[in-house]
Amino acid sequence: MTENKIINQLDELINIGTAISAEKNQSKLLQDILDGAINITGADGGTLYLIDDQHIKMEIVHSKTLNMSLGGTSKQPVNMPLIPLYLADGSPNYTNVASCAYHKNTAINISNAYTDQTFDFSGTKKFDQINDYRSQSFLAVPMINHENDTIGVLQLINAIDQSSGTIISFDSVSLRFTKALASLAAIVLTKQQLINDLESMFESLIQLIATAIDEKSPYTGDHCRRVPELTLLIAKAAHQTQEGYLKDFTMSKKDVYELKIAGWLHDCGKITTPEYIIDKSTKLETIFDRIELITTRFEVLKRDAEIKMLKQIRLSPDQASIIEQAYKATIAQIEANLELIKQSNAGGEFMHEEAQQKITEISQGSWVSENSPQPILSKNEVKNLTITHGTLTSEERERINYHINATIAMLEKINFPKHLLNVPEYAGGHHEKMNGTGYPLGLKREEMSIQARAMAIADIFEALTAPNRPYKKAKKLSESIAILQKMKEDNHIDPDLFDAFIKEKVYLDYAHTFLDKSQIDMS
Repeated sequence: MTENKIINQLDELINIGTAISAEKNQSKLLQDILDGAINITGADGGTLYLIDDQHIKMEIVHSKTLNMSLGGTSKQPVNMPLIPLYLADGSPNYTNVASCAYHKNTAINISNAYTDQTFDFSGTKKFDQINDYRSQSFLAVPMINHENDTIGVLQLINAIDQSSGTIISFDSVSLRFTKALASLAAIVLTKQQLINDLESMFESLIQLIATAIDEKSPYTGDHCRRVPELTLLIAKAAHQTQEGYLKDFTMSKKDVYELKIAGWLHDCGKITTPEYIIDKSTKLETIFDRIELITTRFEVLKRDAEIKMLKQIRLSPDQASIIEQAYKATIAQIEANLELIKQSNAGGEFMHEEAQQKITEISQGSWVSENSPQPILSKNEVKNLTITHGTLTSEERERINYHINATIAMLEKINFPKHLLNVPEYAGGHHEKMNGTGYPLGLKREEMSIQARAMAIADIFEALTAPNRPYKKAKKLSESIAILQKMKEDNHIDPDLFDAFIKEKVYLDYAHTFLDKSQIDMS
């Protein structure tokens, strides 16, 4: 009989070890550890304690006889007071069984709490009186991990004789099996805590990089924070789609986490982009806005025109009226030309060809500097002032676009674990287009994952609605969606994801969280 019991205990230990080694949910893991110890020893109940700074905290309490389950997977809170590890004078608390087991790093086996003179069981006896119970035999085993740190205590109450049903002491075999389980449980819990700590540190570093990128420019602030959120909303909408192209698309918790990490890292390559390009709020801006230099030249033109007028009047006073009219016309033209340059310098989403031609014509004029005629506009200034979209030249645009190449190169150098292997592909595809005209690889729709396509829509929609771009105001929802609709028709963005974006009203969920109320002009 004893031999069969030992075999059963061994089988139970193996099963528990296998189960807790694979379990990732903290509550379920703790529950499995306590339940396993109770089953191995044939105990009526038990408590799993974890160390909480200077105290021992009850994480799970279970009693078969009292039908009590607190903590763990029960969802019932453990409203029990913390047990101090040290007394008021700073000495170790040896009066409590669990605390003593912690300090001495040894198992404590008590046959009868009601006759024991070593420990203070007054609280236990009060509990028994209230609940009509008798807590008699105790087994407290410290949970010591591979670094010889005691992270908790496994305490069992009332070993039950299987034949008579009476309360007995915990035997030496049960003690050894419980010590083995406690040691294994400590290692598993420590391993899981290390994994959680590493993941937390990894996420903190990622968010640190993203924050640093956002902080590089007042015009891209929070972009790296908003894009992950919007990407996940779009992916969730795709997951909920039950028909058509997306009906088989699903997202597990692992997939969601992987996409979130990719979202946070999608612009990490911008760390290589110079601030003067990211912050270029006007076409003529470098270290400073060169419009001030041009304004000075035009003031010189106006001064010279005035001097010329005065000289002409002195030579031909009878023609003063005609000369003044000509002077006023010249000044009006100078001011009109300067105003056009200022308007062009501000940038915008489109510059008409007529305005570009007029800037070229103006550049053919000259002004006198130190008795030497100089072009009123340099070739570089003309090139910048005639930018058709935004404030960046083609070279600066290429430098901006290079950030995605840098992103891919940086991410490919990271040795991602198995559950994050797709991060470079997801993050590296947000500037690709479905027709293959995007960058950097010119991928087509079928060459991209759904997650990467979702991020592409998120990146565009965030940019359209962002309130802090240097050359445009934040667009309203209706304008932004109309632009996305046109991009769908031009085969730039994924049509099925856009349809899910609209059907599930992702734009509205995002807007209520991130946009100004004045932008929300549709429901």
